[in-house]
Amino acid sequence: MSKHARARSRSPRRPRTTPATRPSRRVALAATLGLMTLGAGWLYAAQDPDAAGAAVQARSDARPPAQGRAARDAERDVMQGLTGISEQTRAGIPVDSRQLVLVTGKAVDSSESTATLYTRPAAGADWVRVASWPARNGAKGWSTERSYGDLTSPQGVFALTDAGGLLSPPPGTRLPYDENRSFVASGRGVNGESLEGSFDYVVAIDFNRRPGRSPLDPAKPEGEAKGGNIWLHVDHDGPSQGCVGIPKEAMQKVLQTLDPAAKPVIVMGPEGF
Repeated sequence: MSKHARARSRSPRRPRTTPATRPSRRVALAATLGLMTLGAGWLYAAQDPDAAGAAVQARSDARPPAQGRAARDAERDVMQGLTGISEQTRAGIPVDSRQLVLVTGKAVDSSESTATLYTRPAAGADWVRVASWPARNGAKGWSTERSYGDLTSPQGVFALTDAGGLLSPPPGTRLPYDENRSFVASGRGVNGESLEGSFDYVVAIDFNRRPGRSPLDPAKPEGEAKGGNIWLHVDHDGPSQGCVGIPKEAMQKVLQTLDPAAKPVIVMGPEGF
């Protein structure tokens, strides 16, 4: 056999891999591995949706922890929307009360004050201011230990349960109302002013009295020495002997607002008490 025949019978040689072909193989291998990893991730999420959801929630929930929010809320609501009184007085307001008349005097010995009507949507919620009016209280201011004839108004928190007056109750009145001809003030005020019309509308303040009875009820359960018949009534342009006077239209508003079911109270005393 000739040399040329032996050469033709040999298997053809495979082409050598050039440097240019090697990177393309690496790219293909990396792409294949990436697709495999992505598929495994989707498979894990499908098998464990709770874990995936928790991860998303952890990233999206940037709010402060509940404990921190509660602490801030407690700090914000210490006075529950009320002003002009101490935290101790606010703590004495019944939790289930949803209506409140706040009377704050200019000073412990002043007869000038401000009356503000508040309501709240639910027991324990913050108070919302409804209206405010100028008011007058006892000629000699306020006292925590009132005695008959001392010309002071009692300081504290008292229920408002009964009403009455010389005139018919304003439309919408829900407190028990005693329309009676006996609601006529006699004599003159402390400063000699006329008392006419003072008792057109009254709301009894539950200081030394029996709740559930007409404001005219003379009984004084804690004794005659403390005095009694302390009312919220129409202002007569002068200081009182112990009652709180507000404008006539304010009395109408109060009577139309107060509801026995809301456990209304009056909180009264000098500024900051």
